[in-house]
Amino acid sequence: MGWGSVDRLDPALSGNGRVLATVVRRDMGDTVLLQEQPSGAILPLRQLRRQQPHRSPSLSWNGRYLALIVQQGPQRQVVIEDRATGRLHRLPLPGELVPERLSLAPDGRRIAIALEGGGRSRVQLFDLSVLLEPDLPAGLPVTGPGEAGP
Repeated sequence: MGWGSVDRLDPALSGNGRVLATVVRRDMGDTVLLQEQPSGAILPLRQLRRQQPHRSPSLSWNGRYLALIVQQGPQRQVVIEDRATGRLHRLPLPGELVPERLSLAPDGRRIAIALEGGGRSRVQLFDLSVLLEPDLPAGLPVTGPGEAGP
């Protein structure tokens, strides 16, 4: 299927500018499309094809992690696909809160999620450091707690 003439929404670019994620409007539901830049080559997603529609994609620095909101029956869930391992991580949300938008930190260690529920809206930060390895620019050392970075 060609992707050139379809509606594309919600662009997200990896920190290094090499991976572009967009949500593509299709009859069967909105789906995320990943493309290498500048070639435009389509990059595979192993775990997300069966879970649609997609919204609010966000990428880590090198594009290793793709976070987005998926619809699972009547509920929306936040998921993160690790493109290096093929694993799909589901982020449990507190209470009856519904995710609306999200933003993944470039290193993949935190995520900010706009949540709605009970007539209120809020933004909540989640620590992903126990779940994900850092996705850092080439040559940047990983520092542990209490260590100084470069």
